[in-house]
Amino acid sequence: MGRDQIFGTQHTTERDFVFDGETASVFDDMVSRSVPFYGEMQRMVSEIAADFAVEGTNLYDIGCSTCTTFLALDGAVRPGVKFIGIDNSTEMLNKGREKLGQANFARPYELIEADMNKGVMVENASVVVMLLTLQFVRPLYRQQVIKSILDGMTDSGCLILVEKLVSADTLFNRLFINYYYEMKKRNDYSELEVSQKRAALENVLVPYRFEENRELLLGSGFTHFEECFRWYNFCGMIAVKGKTQ
Repeated sequence: MGRDQIFGTQHTTERDFVFDGETASVFDDMVSRSVPFYGEMQRMVSEIAADFAVEGTNLYDIGCSTCTTFLALDGAVRPGVKFIGIDNSTEMLNKGREKLGQANFARPYELIEADMNKGVMVENASVVVMLLTLQFVRPLYRQQVIKSILDGMTDSGCLILVEKLVSADTLFNRLFINYYYEMKKRNDYSELEVSQKRAALENVLVPYRFEENRELLLGSGFTHFEECFRWYNFCGMIAVKGKTQ
């Protein structure tokens, strides 16, 4: 696993964050050092997915990146569930295929390249996972994405969503952001790295408030919603599609 040093030197011009080959080569290190309790998130997602996954259905990981979540889910989810990963980066998917091959991943799976801003095709899904993905979809298209997920889910299927949040209260918003950056520094990111990555993500990652995410899911037709994880400005949520009468 490569060491994330993408923002370790001073960039002469500002650039947006992209999921290119450079990012793919260090992505696993990046998320392990940048996302609080990343390993625990994977465990929790696997635990929840195991309760909702149904034999003969599909499990989707939308924004599957390098397929780390596939590897975590495989040991928890019963056989007979096909895994389908969707990502908009060729390089990330190639890295995912490489990791699955190295792990001798035997479960039926499919990896699809698609731009989430143009919609996603979900079929026969008992579980859909979106880990730190919806925040990269343009707000204009998020309702469409969530509705297409709901329409492609089986009755009693669940959506597991993890997002970075913004707080409506400016005091807490400032504090939580500071706590997050201090965490990154504890994980050996420099002040320069933190600053340059923040600037690179500014126009790419658009977080919602918790209430906006809740309204988006329930307003799209999910009948059950609950928060299942919280660390300052990071939040895990689960929504369930109710049975039709």
